[in-house]
Amino acid sequence: MMLFERGSPTDILTLDDLREGLATALRKLGPRKRVVAVPPDFTRFHSHAGDLTRFAWEFYGDALADILPATGTHTAMTAPQITRMFGNFPQSLFRVHDWRKGVTNLGEIPASFIREVSEGKLDYPWTAQISNLLATRQHDLILSIGQVVPHEVIGMANHNKNLLIGTGGHEAIHKSHYLGAVYGMERMMGRANTPVRRVLNLATERFLADWPIVWVQTVVGRADDGKLHVRGMYIGDGYECFEKAAALALKVNFQLLDEPLKKVVVFLDPDEYKSTWLGNKSVYRSRMAIADGGELIVLAPGLREFGEDKEIDMLIRRHGYLPTPGVLDAVQRDPQLHNNLSAAAHLIHGTSEGRFRITYCPGHLSRQEIEGVHYQYADLATMRQRYNPQTLKDGFNTLPDGEKIFYISNPGLGLWSHRSRFSS
Repeated sequence: MMLFERGSPTDILTLDDLREGLATALRKLGPRKRVVAVPPDFTRFHSHAGDLTRFAWEFYGDALADILPATGTHTAMTAPQITRMFGNFPQSLFRVHDWRKGVTNLGEIPASFIREVSEGKLDYPWTAQISNLLATRQHDLILSIGQVVPHEVIGMANHNKNLLIGTGGHEAIHKSHYLGAVYGMERMMGRANTPVRRVLNLATERFLADWPIVWVQTVVGRADDGKLHVRGMYIGDGYECFEKAAALALKVNFQLLDEPLKKVVVFLDPDEYKSTWLGNKSVYRSRMAIADGGELIVLAPGLREFGEDKEIDMLIRRHGYLPTPGVLDAVQRDPQLHNNLSAAAHLIHGTSEGRFRITYCPGHLSRQEIEGVHYQYADLATMRQRYNPQTLKDGFNTLPDGEKIFYISNPGLGLWSHRSRFSS
């Protein structure tokens, strides 16, 4: 059932619109005694999930008992990040998700289904897992809040991914990420119906059907003047709100280009991107637009690690970003990688498959570290002087010496492809 819907490629929803839209939906639900909000973490700062969580707190007061950021494998949010994203209200409400030890197994999706959706590439069961806090069933409303945007693992982010992956556990995260990588992310990005989504949908039908979940989905896009606007918000207790948000996100967040790009420059905001685990959105989201033999230059002033999880960071350093056959071979040879399939998936996601060069310009990692994971290295200060984020505009730019580049100021907000690599 839809509780609220508004959106179009030209809509601009203000904070007042978001507040009233959410209140309209929540009033339809009737009174609640104990509510938990599940927003994304700081990596979705621009989603306005922070504002919406604050509005839910204003609406419910003391009945909003818990806030559980859906961090997945990401590091826990810091107090300054919480304040910046959610505003000034009690940080004592925030809980930390433990993806290794703090989850409950809900049930299993059989290997036969994984085999079917992966077109025979994989043959293992998938366990649906969720945070212990949610599994206790102590809340009479689970308010899952997030942004629908093109995504490398599942095609379009959010909805049941927010709970089953964002508050999921070791096995659920690893196997779902690996499924998406092996199936092929270029076959999935920007699409709502993908193998990973089908697995999560079946798990939702089987294990969450009677749970009091309401999904709050935003769509955020960049206008011609470079400013970000909320283009839509869809709230409901079923799947329709996601489908409508995904359809709008494809219009708002996806840029289809006539010709492949020879040089792409991406800037990673240092407050948001401190690892290649997150920063490789620069690779994921632009890869379908880059020409064979082209180059991706990543300006990464905040980059200080590869994986946010220590074990995953170690595995990235051990194997580096490899074309898919190399990763598949490494999974068979390295038991530790085999037991961390989301790391293996990430290694696949972060490679160009030999099609184009990837040059990282890090703020805190050395040339040896960057080249050790099979990327090219360039000095950040030198490259920022040539490709100045303060003067470049999103899209095509011609430099004073005539060089033509395509600039992306935040890869997490979109998806780019040339026509030969994308079909709806």
